[in-house]
Amino acid sequence: MNRDNIVEWVLRLVPAVIMLQTLFYKFTGHPDSVLLFTQLGVESFGRIGLGIVELFAAILLLIPETVKYGIVLGSGLMAGAIATHVFIIGINFNNDGGALFTLAAVAMICLLVLAYRHQPEIKRLIPGFKVA
Repeated sequence: MNRDNIVEWVLRLVPAVIMLQTLFYKFTGHPDSVLLFTQLGVESFGRIGLGIVELFAAILLLIPETVKYGIVLGSGLMAGAIATHVFIIGINFNNDGGALFTLAAVAMICLLVLAYRHQPEIKRLIPGFKVA
């Protein structure tokens, strides 16, 4: 495995693991997760629904043939998470020290780098797509 392949897999694994590790909290109804989605007004269907979509995005990122779909779906999810923290619930949600926001930002950075690396494939999915 060469350096480029290692970088590619790290960029895929980081957001996939971040999305997968939050599923425990979403699917078990952890009080912090319930509080977050209650504040958003979408508890429990939003919590479970987003968990399912995040699971799907993480799986797509891990399969080489579907990585482009995982990049697009994961980027949309992380953009939504970041915007929710910035505009609705705050970066330091429930006094977590900004951990949830930081995880979303790290995942988004990895996904944006992946989008740049897979730009030709994503252009076929989304005409006019360009990472500047």
